[in-house]
Amino acid sequence: MKLRYQLFPRSFGISDRVRDVITCFELKHSLIDSHKFNLSSNEVLEIVREDLEKINFKIEKSKSRDDKIKVPVLFGLNNRIDKFFDADGISDDFKIILEVEAGRAYRNNQFLKDIFQACMMPTVEYLILAVRNTYAGTDDFESIFAFIETLYINGRLQLPLKGIVLIGY
Repeated sequence: MKLRYQLFPRSFGISDRVRDVITCFELKHSLIDSHKFNLSSNEVLEIVREDLEKINFKIEKSKSRDDKIKVPVLFGLNNRIDKFFDADGISDDFKIILEVEAGRAYRNNQFLKDIFQACMMPTVEYLILAVRNTYAGTDDFESIFAFIETLYINGRLQLPLKGIVLIGY
């Protein structure tokens, strides 16, 4: 199966900067295809890292405290960071956040946490969420697609993001 992607809301097209991220996943799809490989999210991120860094994304190097990408969400007295969320990657202008998920993307509702956290990050305009096309016999991409589609079509919850890009690898 090919790489799949969709921008939400579906009422406008993908920007060049977002397209560059999708291209990074397309270039490495033969190495990360979830129909062929059972890779962890860290393994997928490692495979696409170099291409993402070439387009000026900062990418998490490991799960150790010093290698995590901390994105501030609350500031306190003297501009001290009171709360931050970790991200797998962020663009150099801090407008695009990247999250790569594997097995727990849909079953553990990790995609919902990713959406919430991206919404709390004051500079972020786009969340790019990369998930497996297939996991344990189910189509995680389709399941998450339907959920996000419902969120945008229903209109009862207004997100502060310009868009969410769902990539199925």
